[in-house]
Amino acid sequence: MAPVDLERYGLRALQDRRTAKWSAHPPGVLAAWVADMDFPVAPPVHEALEALLATDQTGYPAPAMVDAVREAFVARMASRYRWAVDPATVELTSEVVQGIALCLWQLTEPGDAVLVPTPAYPPFLSVVRATGRRLVELPLTGAGGRVELDGERLAATVRAEGVRLVLWCSPHNPTGRVWRPEELAILADVALAEDLVVVSDEIHAELVYPGHEHRPFAALGPEVAARTVTLTSASKAFNLAGLRCAVAVLGSSALQARWRALPEALRGGLSSPGLVATAAAWRDGDPWLAEVLAYLEANRKVVAAALQGGVPAARHVPPEGTYLAWIDLSAAGLGADPAAWLLEHARLALSSGPEFGPPGAGHVRLNFATPRPVLAAILERLVEALATRPARGGGQRPTGAAPASSS
Repeated sequence: MAPVDLERYGLRALQDRRTAKWSAHPPGVLAAWVADMDFPVAPPVHEALEALLATDQTGYPAPAMVDAVREAFVARMASRYRWAVDPATVELTSEVVQGIALCLWQLTEPGDAVLVPTPAYPPFLSVVRATGRRLVELPLTGAGGRVELDGERLAATVRAEGVRLVLWCSPHNPTGRVWRPEELAILADVALAEDLVVVSDEIHAELVYPGHEHRPFAALGPEVAARTVTLTSASKAFNLAGLRCAVAVLGSSALQARWRALPEALRGGLSSPGLVATAAAWRDGDPWLAEVLAYLEANRKVVAAALQGGVPAARHVPPEGTYLAWIDLSAAGLGADPAAWLLEHARLALSSGPEFGPPGAGHVRLNFATPRPVLAAILERLVEALATRPARGGGQRPTGAAPASSS
């Protein structure tokens, strides 16, 4: 496959788009918020969709389309993660967030306690509340701004609050942590000891940088798998979010029965283009993905260098996975929601830290999955805007803060 021009779309072309990322704000605002990539779609995906449209196959999907996704997924898990998935345990739904809602609705009761480590992808928080469950937050902390899982706090919180289900994100959004095997083992031990169900969102699994390795939570062993629902999609790694196709792996017959007891009409319809695109991405998209990962790794370094050199108040640990930079600007004097200040004063659209839970106060999330010239413009605006706002304490980093280039 010929190399893909990942810088094909310039700023003007992106700003003319009608998708949420670039149309949600006034003209002139640079978008680095919602987790979409600004790169051309993988050629195998493009070709599969073109073939579908060339023959006007936009009707209801056939079972063979569903089977193709299931087969591609099972083969991919075996080849990439040495995880043997029984095809009979795999269900399809329209998106991961819908899968989370289905799990909460079918595997817990109204008022049950659901634990979410925070900061957390905002729909984790909102879907717990929307389904009438009780949200229990476990703030993630760690040295130098790098979050870690504290097993003692986890176990104590689960027991004190009577938690029934844990919403887990691996790799973690927004911090970009790729959980180490010993951290996954901590969660597994607590889940087994306290009879918990773990719903593991692994949508960013294929966006991991050198030196780190994703391991599916359910792959820790049969006992762990039996109480785990794994949710994933090609939507992040291959930028297919608008095509609506996701996978759920239900690790036991009991979990399968509860999921399937919900009427099919409430489980969401599937899209023929989404199914075809997902199967093509998982079967034939690896050369494109390798190019994208190399480009993202370079972008990650550009972000770290810009923050280290131009924003003394920033505390930033480069992500181990995802294309999202989690930046602590609490020392910059911008209040609890720096994203609001940056939108007004720098015409930058970043994700608001407080939306990720209380630990997100003073933070922003920056999406760096964009052509490098666009990223340079985003970072230039960020640096220039903050240069007019001296950090509290004369621009010194807070005690214990990691430099922007730390890994």
